[in-house]
Amino acid sequence: MALFGTDGVRGLANGPLTADLALTLAQATAVVLGQGRIAEARKAAGKRLTAVVARDPRISGQFLSAAVEAGLASSGVDVLDAGTLPTPATAFLIGDIDADFGVMISASHNPAPDNGIKIFARGGVKLPDLVEQRIEEAMAGEKLRPTGGDVGRVVRFADAEDRYAIHLLASLPHRLDGLHVVLDCAHGAASGVSPETFRNAGAKVTVIGADPDGININDGVGSTHLDKLAAEVVRVGADVGIAHDGDADRCLAVDATGAVVDGDKIMAILALAMKRRGHLPADTLVATVMSNLGLHRAMAANGIKVETTAVGDRYVLERMNEGRFGLGGEQSGHVIMSEYATTGDGVLTGLHLCAEVARSGKTLAELASVMEVFPQVLINVKGVERSRATDADVVAAAALASSELGDTGRVLLRPSGTEPMVRVMVEASTQEEAQRVAEELAAVVRG
Repeated sequence: MALFGTDGVRGLANGPLTADLALTLAQATAVVLGQGRIAEARKAAGKRLTAVVARDPRISGQFLSAAVEAGLASSGVDVLDAGTLPTPATAFLIGDIDADFGVMISASHNPAPDNGIKIFARGGVKLPDLVEQRIEEAMAGEKLRPTGGDVGRVVRFADAEDRYAIHLLASLPHRLDGLHVVLDCAHGAASGVSPETFRNAGAKVTVIGADPDGININDGVGSTHLDKLAAEVVRVGADVGIAHDGDADRCLAVDATGAVVDGDKIMAILALAMKRRGHLPADTLVATVMSNLGLHRAMAANGIKVETTAVGDRYVLERMNEGRFGLGGEQSGHVIMSEYATTGDGVLTGLHLCAEVARSGKTLAELASVMEVFPQVLINVKGVERSRATDADVVAAAALASSELGDTGRVLLRPSGTEPMVRVMVEASTQEEAQRVAEELAAVVRG
């Protein structure tokens, strides 16, 4: 099995993800990312290779970040330890100080026993598959073993959080004065920087889920558990609720009534705001195949094209880079604003969403009403070969269902990337019709 998954290396800390593995992975990263024209030019100019390392607050991040830093320093790389910060902050800082690469220790929305290692290249961008493969191969090869004064130094990145917060505030098109916001930080990496930045932007802030103890990350709070946020918004009479996940690379919201505003609706609101300001390149939004049909309809009605990719924020980012588009994301709340970030940034997204509420004078519910959500049913058909998604009988049944729904619905068949399973997704004008069509297609897949 390949070491790298869709978002770095992830697994049970001290299970498959050990300190030994983290150290060896860091050494191999120094070998691979310490090469190339720019790296060699820096060395020739007498400059040392530099990496930014940060983590989320889960307790295993302490020994894993220590192992990563040891592996890098033993390879001659100077390490700036940024402490506990969101993943997008790490990506930003790499570019901001012109570091050679960076490493984030986090398992995002996973429970506390898990952890992960995400590696970013120069500029704070995610690694291509080919580079990940080269790093994996280098783990079994010769390591860099400098001695004396050539070994790397590990120093505290003292102003890392301040740099990131200033960057976020500078991106805002409008202050948040007069807005009451509830923040759910998932007891995660944004527990310090998100409330501080929202307050500095002018908002009145109520905070929940911002007391990390190393083992409570994502535990009943954050973007995967919105009930507490919705209840708190209603209880305190706030205007908006913003939820992050453990490493704060995603954002979901709730309106003043406690109703959920998902990634699709957030993208719709931001796309219209950016188009109005002339900041939406080619009047185009990039979304995945899982985005609701209602998003496509709303964008078309407002003169915005939607480019569609496979599921995964890395595919969204690839298409954005190819087309030089400015906004993209997923229904799950990974939203990328490429003018300000190289990856999904939940704090940035939340700030810009609230800025549009403050600017427009409308409620979040009113802004979100630009998009009508079509009922969506997802059935995971387990225990079948993934190739069933392209079987002739299944494809024919899906085509018939799609024809039956016409322009009032949509059908999607998607094989799982890791399990013997095919996902059947159907959208229709009513919940009953979506359920019926999905169940009929699932039966064909099982057949």
